[in-house]
Amino acid sequence: MLTKGDLCSFSCSTVVLLLLSFTTPLMLSAATTTSQSYPYRKYQHVKAFYEDTTPLAIEVGLKYKVPPAALLAMAGLESGYARGYVAQITGNILSLGAGKSDKELPRLLLPYSQTKQMILYDPKEIAKLSKADLSYKLRSRSYKKDYRPSDIAATKKELTYFKDHKKERLEAYRECFEDFAKRWVSKDSRFRAFREARAYLDREVKAHGDKILFNISTNKAFIGLIGGRKNSFNYRKSWPKKVIMIMKRVGLVPLTQDIYYNKKNFEDAWRIK
Repeated sequence: MLTKGDLCSFSCSTVVLLLLSFTTPLMLSAATTTSQSYPYRKYQHVKAFYEDTTPLAIEVGLKYKVPPAALLAMAGLESGYARGYVAQITGNILSLGAGKSDKELPRLLLPYSQTKQMILYDPKEIAKLSKADLSYKLRSRSYKKDYRPSDIAATKKELTYFKDHKKERLEAYRECFEDFAKRWVSKDSRFRAFREARAYLDREVKAHGDKILFNISTNKAFIGLIGGRKNSFNYRKSWPKKVIMIMKRVGLVPLTQDIYYNKKNFEDAWRIK
């Protein structure tokens, strides 16, 4: 994804534009929502992540006319379902680069645990492990926006703030979604990928209404516009494929449909296999 120093102009992708012509209006039926298999729903950490973020993505997606399922799939990939240490510390579940006026997470000296096979940042968890299990390393500068309160953002203080404050953590998630939907996916963006994505979504919503935001074709087209291209959210060709895979294997389109249109609570909507 774009960070400081990554920004320059690029040419329009004809392939991506052709993709847009295949979007169809939303079809909601019991058959389409129950005939799919969602293997990622068996993982508890995936469920916990989407229980927290799905209402926020629907709210923000409708407000700024961005497909909620795409937001959720991106967040799952970029944050490791909120298990990555940068996402846990900063609340930045979309891995958004810090702008000129934003505070960013500094370099941190953190250990890697061989037994847990992960980077640790919580002093309480670190204290439970032997020194032999831990290998310390000064982590690379993240360039990611830090959503912690202003008095501790961009500092090495209170790294567990969001772990200890759920309400504030969810507000950070909402702000992160809003930053992306409002500031990045904008007709005024300097970058063609985001201008094209904004224009595409505006056309679809004007033609079909908000329901088009819950259409799997719209979600796929949006992901294709903002990724896999030079100077897009993520230039790697594999990125859109990974996002779409998560969207399908978690069943994020039917999940958002059931919660918004069918007024199901998260547990009932998640229970569909």
